[in-house]
Amino acid sequence: MKDDILVQTKDLQTFFYTDEGVVRAVDGVDIKISVGETLGLVGESGCGKSVTSLSIMRLIPWPPGKIVGGEIWFKGEDILKKSEEEMRRIRGSQISMIFQEPMTSLNPVFTVGYQISEAVLVHQDVTEEEAKKRAIEMLDLVGIPDPEKRYNEYPHQMSGGMRQRVMIAMALSCNPDLLISDEATTALDVTIQAQILELMKDLKRKIGMAILLITHNLSVIAEMADNVAVMYSGKIVEYSDIKTIFKSPQHPYTYGLLSSIPLVTKKRVKGEKLPIIEGVVPNPYHLPTGCYFNPRCPYSTKICREEDPKIEEVAPGHFVKCWNYLKPGMGV
Repeated sequence: MKDDILVQTKDLQTFFYTDEGVVRAVDGVDIKISVGETLGLVGESGCGKSVTSLSIMRLIPWPPGKIVGGEIWFKGEDILKKSEEEMRRIRGSQISMIFQEPMTSLNPVFTVGYQISEAVLVHQDVTEEEAKKRAIEMLDLVGIPDPEKRYNEYPHQMSGGMRQRVMIAMALSCNPDLLISDEATTALDVTIQAQILELMKDLKRKIGMAILLITHNLSVIAEMADNVAVMYSGKIVEYSDIKTIFKSPQHPYTYGLLSSIPLVTKKRVKGEKLPIIEGVVPNPYHLPTGCYFNPRCPYSTKICREEDPKIEEVAPGHFVKCWNYLKPGMGV
């Protein structure tokens, strides 16, 4: 591994074993994040984004889920070989995660200050007074007014935006090397969302952390990411830098996602409908043969329905998993 690569998954496979069958939620995922980089992981709901992040954190619940194959390298070590005790020391300290819904992540019976202080006490050799001071500093850093007062408040006394800021404060309290943001701004209004994203960018510059940004919002990706991995049905179908993905998408799914974004600069004929990706994400118990996207793909051919393509480097740093990625008409 190169020295600047902070985290890298190799052929990561995470399956869920249920009474109905096996769900291959993450099926051979390869991603890498360098020190100080923001990687955007995008795709429709149910494509495996959150399971990928929980796999990196080693938080997959068994039963029914299990990491069945692959490697997860962090700072030059395969964390799949580490004990649970070793992982507890890594979680929250070196790898932190902001979960999608703060009300289900914060304990309602403890003050927000206590919960942040607890994270500091677990991972750092400090006194309770020093942990409290650190928690108040973090509340102030994430833009919460009157942090000394807010320290003693409970989650239900705060708005959604404030609770999300508390989650960010908790995640950053130990200066992690990697921050995983799982749809951290989805439930927030656009004004608060913009503030949270600006806060994350500012904190990234201040402490030099890397970010795995999970979202279905391509506008957020355009604002935040350096590189982008597009995910579909448990697999990475396209991977490149942010400019290439937006200017020259090569996979039909990526092209469909970008085409469905309304643009204020584009004039539309009255009554013209916004382009959509036809169909729905396939049932994980009954995946199609060949390329999983082929039932929804306008460029699908016989080979697409029979064989699953391998991901290939079609240009320097640009990887695509598609038989027909050079089809005329591709690109925005």
